[in-house]
Parts: sequence; structure tokens; C-alpha cells
Amino acid sequence: MLDDLHIVKDDMTAFIEGHGLKRFHGFVSEEISTVNWEPGDNPDSWKDFVELAKAAGALFLTMSAAVLEKEELDFLIERLRNGGYPSDEDQEEARMLRIYSGKTGFIQLGWPCQGVVFLYEISTEWYDRYQRLVDYADDIGGFPIDESEEE
Repeated sequence: MLDDLHIVKDDMTAFIEGHGLKRFHGFVSEEISTVNWEPGDNPDSWKDFVELAKAAGALFLTMSAAVLEKEELDFLIERLRNGGYPSDEDQEEARMLRIYSGKTGFIQLGWPCQGVVFLYEISTEWYDRYQRLVDYADDIGGFPIDESEEE
């Protein structure tokens, strides 16, 4: 398993454009009806996904990628530290993710058809851990409090 999907993203871009399709830079949220692609054991199944989009008459694919930014990770660590139920293990796990700063951890491709968006998503193990920690921080409502500001 790769720990940086940047090369995969570049390959996807070239493959999509090579098939004469355009890319719409955008993320398809959970509020839209979607069907997720099941890649099975084929790490290159995204190529089949793109070819199916073209065969179905799609003119473009949506494309979104998440790069772990140092500032986002620092913000998460602060949220975990100031949260209602901070876990030392979770804080340490978040700090360990620093080695992935600047790396691409998630890619989403999509194409619309008759009111549904078909999606292909790929993520790294570290990005899944990062997202789990973000969700945990959201659940506990942790946010940094700047004590230097007056109310």
C-alpha cells in the first residue's frame, strides 16, 4: 500500500485526459445520492471506472484530492488536547502523522448520471487514521481556546 497517492493522482489525470474527458475539481459530498465503486483486489480498477464513465457518455469527471497540511494536523492535535475527553494515545497517534505532512492521502473521482454520482475513492491507511481522529475530535467538540483574547 502506498503512503503517498500523488503519483496515482498524476496517473489518473493523464488517463482521464487521454480518454478525452475533462476534470471538474470538486468533492462530491455525502448529501448527494452516490454509488461507490468496489475495486476488489485490483489497485488499477480506477482505470475501469474511467472507461465506464466514458462508455456511459460522461463528459467530465469530478476529481478531489486531500493533502495533509501541517497546519491542519497542528489544529487537530490542539483540538484533541483541548477536547473534553482527550486520549494520550490519540494525541500521540496524531503527532506521529506529522511524517505524512505534504503527502496525498485521499483521492475521489466521480461522474454524474441520471441524478446519481458514481464514485471511486482511494485512501491510504494513515489518511484513514487521520480522518478517524478528525471525526473523534468533532464528536468530543474539541476546539482550541485562545486564552490571550478577551471575551
